[in-house]
Amino acid sequence: MSTGPLHGVRVIEMGQLIAGPFVGSRLADFGAELIKVEPPGKGDPMRNWGKTFEGKSLWWSVIARNKKSISIDLAQEDGRDLVRALVAEADAVVENFRPGTLEKWGLGPEELHKINPKLIIVRISGFGQTGPYSKRPGFASVGEAMGGLRYINGFPGQVPPRSGISLGDTLAALFALEGLLMALYWRDAKGGTGQVVDASILESCFAMLESTLPEYDKLGIVREPMGTGLKSLAPSNVYPTKEGRNLIIAANADPLFRRLTQAMGQPELADDPRFATHIARGENSDVLDAIIAEWSATLGFGDLTAALDEHAVVWGPINSIADVVADPHVQERGMVVRQDDPHFGSIAVPGVVPKLSETPGAISWLGPESPGQDNEQVYGEVLGISNERQRDLAERHVI
Repeated sequence: MSTGPLHGVRVIEMGQLIAGPFVGSRLADFGAELIKVEPPGKGDPMRNWGKTFEGKSLWWSVIARNKKSISIDLAQEDGRDLVRALVAEADAVVENFRPGTLEKWGLGPEELHKINPKLIIVRISGFGQTGPYSKRPGFASVGEAMGGLRYINGFPGQVPPRSGISLGDTLAALFALEGLLMALYWRDAKGGTGQVVDASILESCFAMLESTLPEYDKLGIVREPMGTGLKSLAPSNVYPTKEGRNLIIAANADPLFRRLTQAMGQPELADDPRFATHIARGENSDVLDAIIAEWSATLGFGDLTAALDEHAVVWGPINSIADVVADPHVQERGMVVRQDDPHFGSIAVPGVVPKLSETPGAISWLGPESPGQDNEQVYGEVLGISNERQRDLAERHVI
């Protein structure tokens, strides 16, 4: 890519599966040169994860887009030498191996910073690079559970369910991306040097718990799962319509609640001592939810949402992916992008987030077709390795 605010930043992606590659895809969307290192042959397991279309993973088109692929057998010293050569020409490395793996290969931060002192090394793992759990393997599900997210999810008295996505991986990736961008800024704008960004799934999930820690520390409150709403924020829940279709109504701030009562034709509720303040509504959320549900169930979806819009009340439908794709707002915001691909033909993929006014991101291609697709370009143009040397490495399955 020749545009985007990160144009000129070269990143070596040594991770696989979700967390590390999610960082890479965000960087690549905004112009960074992403060189993905894959094992020769089968490549990243993500090439085969999820639903397939004519034998190719659809997920791959999302997580590998805008990236180049080179193949390296990291079990061979010649392969590790290629990584060392790439590091000398790179701004950052992103990896999500189990802690200690890079060190075992002689590619730990100490060694890599000898080669390139300005290198940013982004490390994502289940539990972080230090601590008693650091050497344990960790997936999103375990990080969500141990970090406290899973406990407060679901309904009281039931086994806590997981989200329908690998939320912990994505959260850790976003924190890792934040760290990488801060490290680049400190290095390039403040005269700093290279450093290590250490992001863990457990800590990323824990960081999302809002006020649960101070509530426990000062009041001894252990927040429990609350189903479709939050007891302390009312009204903010799922409510039915006459047809049985559900939607979210969120009016937990005082001005919003007063507008909701006007939409309901029950303005006296705003001055009812049970509901007149934020705290009072939280303490009486069950009663309040029942009153609102009784009202909403008397109206069809169109009439209900028209009344809410007329009084500027926050609401939204509970959309499936089919609903999201059909939503005109989502369409106009460019969040459903149709991309031409040699394998898939025309395919819809998620648009770029966030929107930048002067240096917007873009999608140029939907990931490399095969592991090592860009060997010749990267090894030849970036590292200056001759064609003869590349053939020798390929014959010995180093690349």
